[in-house]
Amino acid sequence: MIRIFATAQGNVIEAESTFRRPVEPIGFDAVFQADDPIDFVASAAAGAPEVEPPPDTDLRAPIGSQEVWAAGVTYLRSRAARMEESKDAGGGDFYDRVYEADRPELFFKATPQRVAHPGAPVRIRGDSSWNVPEPELTLAISSSGRIFGFTIGNDMSSRDIEGQNPLYLPQAKIYADSAALGPCLVLDDRLPSRDTGIAIEIARDGVTVFSGATDIGQMKRPLGLLAEFLYRDNRFPSGAYLMTGTGIVPPDSFTLEHGDEIRITIEPVGTLSNTVA
Repeated sequence: MIRIFATAQGNVIEAESTFRRPVEPIGFDAVFQADDPIDFVASAAAGAPEVEPPPDTDLRAPIGSQEVWAAGVTYLRSRAARMEESKDAGGGDFYDRVYEADRPELFFKATPQRVAHPGAPVRIRGDSSWNVPEPELTLAISSSGRIFGFTIGNDMSSRDIEGQNPLYLPQAKIYADSAALGPCLVLDDRLPSRDTGIAIEIARDGVTVFSGATDIGQMKRPLGLLAEFLYRDNRFPSGAYLMTGTGIVPPDSFTLEHGDEIRITIEPVGTLSNTVA
């Protein structure tokens, strides 16, 4: 397993608990476009000088030109939440149908400039009163369609806007700082096992106001199937990130507030931490 940390001074590669900074910097576009991204990064790290682990304050989102996409209603808990929030608008049945369908729900989430760095603020919309984070295992997919790694994604969502009408999904999901990725990119040919845990904690004024946990074994569709549908009749010259849905949804009475700290943990990626602006 190899991990890449993006920093202000260039990417740092960790392999076998040793951190190295390549003499010739490598960007994420080159990684995603490589025939074998894992071998490409391993070769870049070979013989590179050792460095200290990058401090959290120096981390950046592990992204170049990649688009960020997302899958919806992949967990039973998400299906129930979507149906509840949209029942008054007549859209609840849509989510039940997509959960049971062969074709998954996939939607565009963010361009790189809309992605927040680890430790940086994520935002809630000014015209929304019901906002939640969605902690998601996020796949790294090469330009040729190969899943070669994964990271943590935070898919910020305005539940009241989506609940008013499913056609408002882009407004509920796509806006400035509506996503976060990090704290690193794990490179591994093996997909995460079904017992891989996802945990979230939200703190307000130093007090935990929500926490939850699940595992990707609760996901209805295989990870590879989600990636295959994304790449059908599509092109990603610089590869793509795919958030794979959430199985953790706070109660309907909960909404994020400015200043909240969101901490999402998936091992071996680590913990992605962001505050709400």
